Amino acid sequence: MATVKDVKCDETYYKMLQQLQEADFVLVELNLYLDTHPQDAQALQQYNHFAQIREQLAREFTARFGPLQHFGRDLSRFPFAWPEPPWPWQV
Repeated sequence: MATVKDVKCDETYYKMLQQLQEADFVLVELNLYLDTHPQDAQALQQYNHFAQIREQLAREFTARFGPLQHFGRDLSRFPFAWPEPPWPWQV
């Protein structure tokens, strides 16, 4: 089986994965802020906006490269893609 270092994905894979990580970072930070400022409507609006962006990015990524998560959290395409690295959490 190939290791992560042996597999080269196209640039789009890494670009989309970075965009997902950036959206996740914003969502975590806004979530932490909203924990202490639950009445901040603007922050909640930003959170919901980035949640929609993240959902769209994840949908596009999984359609093109396969699931981001396992155990039924994401749909998989045929043929089943998990045996082929790199997996998103390894990059």
